[in-house]
Amino acid sequence: MIPFSPPKIYDEIIDEVVNTLKSGWITTGPKTKFFEQQLAAYCGNKKTLCLNSATAGLEIMLRWYGVKEGDEVIIPVYTYCATANVVLHCGAKPVFVDVDKDFNIAIEQLKGVITTNTKVIIPVDFAGYPCDYDEINALVQSDEVKNLFQPHNEVQKKIGRILVLSDAAHSLGAVSGDKKTGSLTDVTVFSFHAVKNLTTAEGGAVALNLPSPFNNEEVYDYLCVKTLHGQNKDALAKSKVGAWRYDVIEAGFKMNMTDIQASMGLVELKHYNNDTLPKRKSIFDAYTTAFQKYTWAEIPEYKTSKKETSYHLYPLRIKGITEEQRDKIIQLIFEQEVSVNVHFQPLPMLSLYKELGYSIQDFPIAYDNYAREISLPVYYGLSEKEINTVISSVVKAVNQVLNG
Repeated sequence: MIPFSPPKIYDEIIDEVVNTLKSGWITTGPKTKFFEQQLAAYCGNKKTLCLNSATAGLEIMLRWYGVKEGDEVIIPVYTYCATANVVLHCGAKPVFVDVDKDFNIAIEQLKGVITTNTKVIIPVDFAGYPCDYDEINALVQSDEVKNLFQPHNEVQKKIGRILVLSDAAHSLGAVSGDKKTGSLTDVTVFSFHAVKNLTTAEGGAVALNLPSPFNNEEVYDYLCVKTLHGQNKDALAKSKVGAWRYDVIEAGFKMNMTDIQASMGLVELKHYNNDTLPKRKSIFDAYTTAFQKYTWAEIPEYKTSKKETSYHLYPLRIKGITEEQRDKIIQLIFEQEVSVNVHFQPLPMLSLYKELGYSIQDFPIAYDNYAREISLPVYYGLSEKEINTVISSVVKAVNQVLNG
């Protein structure tokens, strides 16, 4: 069976993890701090905080911004549940927006749902393809939208507008213009989950890129406290001679990354641009070359003159089919010993969000994308022979369903 997305684990990573274990420092320590520095240098943002998940990163930034009951946070309907769940955790209301054919948030529709209660917009870089942040940034900075904004705390007054919090769980290394994801808007959150391009098994990072008059170093320092139970010193700081005493200044959260995780990330980041991304791009290109011969294949957009994906997911769509036909195609592919997936079930199709009153009928493009989408295997160890097997299994399954 060809798997869908096994992690990239090799001797250099194993050796680095063993080195960490032997060092005696396995919780948040020097390697985590170094990983943060390397990520900020790679992405070009001002400061980076590593945490135990992207979900933690999204939630802590909503809480830092003071999002609470009565507030609204706008998100695309086509995303993983974590993007919306963190809004509910804060007591706020997720406001869903349909997507465009590229799976990313429909900016024209975004304009129509902004109200005086809107505090944050969370665009999602689906499959690793960046949203149009120039347009989103310009929208929240426009006089029309800024005049609607009603700040409720000092942080919100300081920025004076809606915060743009990018869910870039898929898009580390993606490019828009001359900038990498992480430096495209106010705050960006990455995921290093086991299935991501760069993995630390579990883990995530917050890339701070806040505008003046914010001091990103000060925000980072505060977030370090907030993500460690409100404790004003972490284990590394307390290890210094005579520095055992600490204080707790608020009821914070437990969200820190460990040096074991960071050691994996450091090795992965070293090889990311010159090895991981080119390999993943070659798989995308092989799929595109093969499938563009077929009239039924809708090739995903992943590189233009302005933007380039991180090559995380290859979301092939089959033209003119129903959801039931798509499911049959997937079944036939699996029967040929090839694993595929679907990304994602739009949020109103999930029981939690149905019960909150959302309906998929209000989001026709998201449903159409979902009903015809099949995510194909893209991972570092996928061989040319296996790529050809994936292609032939898809072609055979689609033709079988389309031809009855």
